[in-house]
Amino acid sequence: MQASATKAAAPATAVATPAQVDDFRLVTSTGHSEDLYRYHDAPAVVLVMHGLGSPEIRKMAPALERLRAAYAPKGVRVMMLNSSGKDTRAAVMAEATALGLKMPILMDDNQLAGDQLGARRVSEVFVIDPRSWKVVYRGALGDGVKAGAVPALDALLAGKLVTVAQIPATGAAISFPDRSAQAKAAAQKISYSQTIVPIIEKKCIACHEQGGIAPFAMDGYAKVKGFAPMIRETLRTGRMPPWDADPKVGHFKNDKSLSPDEIKTLVRWIEAGAPRGDGPDKLAETRHVAPEWPLGKPDLIVEIPAYKIPATGIVDYQYPVMPNPLTEGRWLKASTARVDQRQAVHHILSGYIPPGQDKLGGMANWGGSVGGYTVGMESIVQPKDIGTYIPAGGSIGYQMHYTPFGKEVLSTQQIGLYFYKPGETPKLMMRENTIVNQFIKIPPNTEAHQEVSYLDFPHEALLYSAVVHAHYRGTYSNLKIRYPDGSEKVLLNVPHYNFNWQRMYEFAEPIKVPAGSKLIATYIYDNSKRNPANPDPNKEVVWGDQSFEEMFFTQLRYRWVDETATKQTTYDNDMMKTRLIGMMDTNLDGKIQESELRGDLGDAIRPFFAKADANHDGGIDAKELEPILKLMGGDGRRHGPRPAKVAAKSSDAEAVESR
Repeated sequence: MQASATKAAAPATAVATPAQVDDFRLVTSTGHSEDLYRYHDAPAVVLVMHGLGSPEIRKMAPALERLRAAYAPKGVRVMMLNSSGKDTRAAVMAEATALGLKMPILMDDNQLAGDQLGARRVSEVFVIDPRSWKVVYRGALGDGVKAGAVPALDALLAGKLVTVAQIPATGAAISFPDRSAQAKAAAQKISYSQTIVPIIEKKCIACHEQGGIAPFAMDGYAKVKGFAPMIRETLRTGRMPPWDADPKVGHFKNDKSLSPDEIKTLVRWIEAGAPRGDGPDKLAETRHVAPEWPLGKPDLIVEIPAYKIPATGIVDYQYPVMPNPLTEGRWLKASTARVDQRQAVHHILSGYIPPGQDKLGGMANWGGSVGGYTVGMESIVQPKDIGTYIPAGGSIGYQMHYTPFGKEVLSTQQIGLYFYKPGETPKLMMRENTIVNQFIKIPPNTEAHQEVSYLDFPHEALLYSAVVHAHYRGTYSNLKIRYPDGSEKVLLNVPHYNFNWQRMYEFAEPIKVPAGSKLIATYIYDNSKRNPANPDPNKEVVWGDQSFEEMFFTQLRYRWVDETATKQTTYDNDMMKTRLIGMMDTNLDGKIQESELRGDLGDAIRPFFAKADANHDGGIDAKELEPILKLMGGDGRRHGPRPAKVAAKSSDAEAVESR
């Protein structure tokens, strides 16, 4: 409990109400995210300042819930804003549950939203008109009849001028250190040369350089100052840097986010007018140019066949196949891609194809990955002593996803490969597999539709990374582990998924996955008109390759603890035996109830359900499901990407890893 929230009301620094409330994106106490301007079409937005342990919030809780319930049908969005900078999500969520508060509580950890809003006290209520983003009322909640927020809200909804007198809020004063005169004076003295430039060089310049993936290069003070308002906006809304992992969950070796201090330093410097100050301009003096190959000169460059992308229309996935240029087997330790038409190339996948199998088409005959690409994930580097074996001969197949963008272009692309030295063999094998759910069905005009799927790990493993992937309607995802004893831990939380950036989240230390654990993925989709990227909110959406369809796809990179490069296992085959159950088992009990059967396959299984339920417990487990699938001519493994399957060919580790 925060003592500051329980003290009697103390004098609060007078702060003017802003002419307009600026946009922000914040993570809620439940780990999801909220964007203020998302509710641009709402008749009103109500923000209530929150503080853990506040007597005023405890007294107000029933009235706040009545307010939320009464005005939600009218389209009003009621949320709470915690700008303490100290309260934890877990404590806030626990107290909200105890008080019966069902509205989102936004965690303003950097205090940027509450500061700009002009908030002074816990329990202070702001009624905002989204047509202008002006505050039409601020103060106490009031009696809900003649004074306070409710009559102000009613006037706004009725299209009348809001003339309700403001009642001072009585909650504890909220401390905003950056409002002090000393802090404002310090912001004027932030050194562009010594403070701002090092942040940009460390966290921004890799994209914002000549030839980089960003739309402009930060090549000097003039450019940075010119874009300063946009930089402030993208920092407040979490769009930049493009790193979507929740900073409160897990640690990642490739973390590209800004620290809270870096964010506040940049924002305060910009709000102070982005002063140039003294010192050299290293951004102008040093010419930052994107390297041709970020990982250095490749050992082998593979040319992927060029493709002419039309200006409009839908391009089916392309599956070009080319001869494998390797004349001897090599262990792959890294790859990086070069794509000249970044606007048009959504992704590249690849796989080794054994001799004589290059006519089958698609990915059915693919072996180990030979590099890939998606925006934000151009390079893949294996951990030390881990590799993927690529044999000599055969072919390399590619899956190319092209998206027209209004201009006909010829797309060319290359993949650079980096090998272990000839004769050098890594000690360990990296595996890849994917938590998928091909039975997703997203209703039309639905803001938050949830889907769940999982993979069982039958043997002990170490998890190295995860990639979250959905399409335009995906807005949230998380990955958690359920241990054999039933306890759970969230490993990765993505409060706001961004289709435009695909990241591989590499854990700072591999995650131990005991035998018998489940890795569970959750996705939330926004199929409403409030999703600006939504192709059609009136359409029911199911799994599909194209971006206007949807996916549920969490790719995992892991290794089996007792597997080495020379002592390989078939553990992935064991994992695949329960994949179908993982896609249908919405209550996560390890069995499929009849009500959980989904899609055409579910309809085909339904006639056999009662007979298959041998122990009459109302569910079908993996053992009971096996004879049904055999009767239907399958084993459940075909539902989703192929399992990682390795065939050891000889003692010199000539093996093929496939996914």
